[in-house]
Amino acid sequence: MAATFPFFKYHGAGNDFIMIDHRESPHIDLADETLIRHLCDRHFGIGADGLIALLKSPELDFEMKYYNADGREGSMCGNGGRCTVAFAFQVGIRKPHYQFLAADGLHEAFFREQGWVELKMGDVKVVEAGEDFYFLNTGSPHYVRFVDKVSAVDVCALGKAVRYSDRFRQEGTNVNFVEEEDAGIAVATYERGVEDETLSCGTGITASALVTSLKRGLPAGEPVQIPVRAKGGNLEVRFLKTEEGFRDIWLCGPTKMVFGGVFVR
Repeated sequence: MAATFPFFKYHGAGNDFIMIDHRESPHIDLADETLIRHLCDRHFGIGADGLIALLKSPELDFEMKYYNADGREGSMCGNGGRCTVAFAFQVGIRKPHYQFLAADGLHEAFFREQGWVELKMGDVKVVEAGEDFYFLNTGSPHYVRFVDKVSAVDVCALGKAVRYSDRFRQEGTNVNFVEEEDAGIAVATYERGVEDETLSCGTGITASALVTSLKRGLPAGEPVQIPVRAKGGNLEVRFLKTEEGFRDIWLCGPTKMVFGGVFVR
């Protein structure tokens, strides 16, 4: 008899995820990289940038476990975190304010009307400024380069060249290309683990907004809000720039349930 399990598909500004409720009974072996890779395959599986399991947490509202499309457990995923909040609301954890555990520690979030989710990210204290790039960790490592026009960039080819360069080949990095606009920025991201361009990347959009404030020389001590245009939708990043780095960082944007179903294997 074939094994079956229910799933839901969500996206946050085009960054899409398979969501599985693992609170009561485990539907799949989360250590099975081959299965997760198959589920995320866009031709032979459900298709997604990653898979997220919703788990119980003894002290918090839930725990989020994120797996890249290559089947391996990933670091923090910003849009995935926002979609997990929306999924938690859907499956009965209904509250306006959440606290949950992710790969990089404790997060809090607000669930607003029409699936808008505001997710608090971890503080960032260290930003490396290179000759033509910035490098920082916003829950996942991000290389950021400013360009004249995002639409003219071969994101996959150039992103792969950085991700597999001598410096980053072993651990990998996500690579972001940022175009400054009148009110905000446009961002395109090559994601490690997916090994391709994604329509948006939450931790990458966060990293890009933070370094934009450095590039623009914005003063410390004042709150900043930067609208971000990704290929999959519009988001915004709010934060406080200080002499010691960045804190009170919020990644805000839409989430949407695309469909639900039962997977048979």
